Amino acid sequence: MDISGHHSKHVSELADVPFDYVVTVCGHAAETCPAIPGTFRRMHVGFDDPPKLARGAKDEQEILGHYRRVRDEIRAFVQTLPAGLEKATGR
Repeated sequence: MDISGHHSKHVSELADVPFDYVVTVCGHAAETCPAIPGTFRRMHVGFDDPPKLARGAKDEQEILGHYRRVRDEIRAFVQTLPAGLEKATGR
């Protein structure tokens, strides 16, 4: 899936979008996620923070390695989302 044309959005841009699930993928988001109106299920799946990991890196290759590993972990998680959400929520 090519997401190169996508961009981050502020939650206010999604005010009229009804959600079934809200999934946070970092500790900061899980702790500070703003109140979202509506009825939905919230789920948190933590992934390492690439910028934090990159701070101690020796070179650009090591930095890229951190980002790529986390990218691949998120990709694998997203590919299992439908079944994972059913299992996590008991549906």
